Amino acid sequence: MQRISNALLYLLSLAIVMGIAGSLQPVLAQDTAAHQDSVDQVDSTSKPSRIVTAPLSGASEQKTTSQNDRSALVIGPGDEVEVTVYGAPDLSQHTRVNGNGSISIPLIGYVRLAGLSSSEAETAIETQLREGHVVNDPQVSVYVKEYTSGGISVAGEVSKPGVYSAVGPHRLLDILQAAGGLTEKAASRATIAHRGDENSNAVELSADPKLMANSNVELLPGDTVLVAKAGIVYELGQVGKPGGYVLNSSGGVTVLRVVAAAGGPTHAASVGGTKMLRRTPNGLQELPVPLKELLHAKVADIPVQAEDIIYVPGSRLKGFMNAGALLTTMGTAAIYKVPF
Repeated sequence: MQRISNALLYLLSLAIVMGIAGSLQPVLAQDTAAHQDSVDQVDSTSKPSRIVTAPLSGASEQKTTSQNDRSALVIGPGDEVEVTVYGAPDLSQHTRVNGNGSISIPLIGYVRLAGLSSSEAETAIETQLREGHVVNDPQVSVYVKEYTSGGISVAGEVSKPGVYSAVGPHRLLDILQAAGGLTEKAASRATIAHRGDENSNAVELSADPKLMANSNVELLPGDTVLVAKAGIVYELGQVGKPGGYVLNSSGGVTVLRVVAAAGGPTHAASVGGTKMLRRTPNGLQELPVPLKELLHAKVADIPVQAEDIIYVPGSRLKGFMNAGALLTTMGTAAIYKVPF
């Protein structure tokens, strides 16, 4: 009887211990999970998080795109193009863009390419081939062999005026050099007109290397560069170097500067008889030039204008050379630059 009682007590004690252990297991699990959460939270705060951010394209990207659009060569009427459709040689062709800006491709008809770049033209042709069910997955290449509408035109006082290729980057001095450089009668200013823009820009062609570098602007396809003719003052008669002297764009050229550039009066000159012919709305006007007083700084210097003729007669020549003879001499006069 005593053994039975002891056995019952043992079983009862074992049941109580098992119940306590079972109740403690969820608590321990919760404590472990809470501890793990706290550890993870600490790790997340201590370790820098990797956040992938998209680059801010915004205005800078739009600006770059707009500049690329302006500088990209586009196809125009008359351009010579080579169209290759891979896997379909019958659709490939070598042709020119017609006056309407289109080319004809077998089975799909006319495709307008004017105003498109080469890559955009490829996309346009691929789209029509796909939509026309001619080729399921077309691969098209467009190569422009000659741009006739996207060149840079150079006119005015250059040795070889014409249209020059705009393929690759080009700056003002590159194009002027390709055009053979400036003539002796060129002004020190170039005017640049952009295609589709009513406004034009004037660029000074300075002899100063620093200013020249600033003036070496980039040109775009379709631009026109015009180098105007400079004003010329003619110094004739008894001077060291009679001829025409090109006025610089900054102005400020006077009688003394022109006479000095011409080497000054010779020993045979009659300085007191110096005259100047000037074109006016009423015709040629004869103006006295007190060259002797100018050389001795007794009077203020006299500004000159384009097409003025300064004539220093010789001491043996009576009177003033007539206007007709002076104009004839102008036609054969050498051209010089007035020093800055």
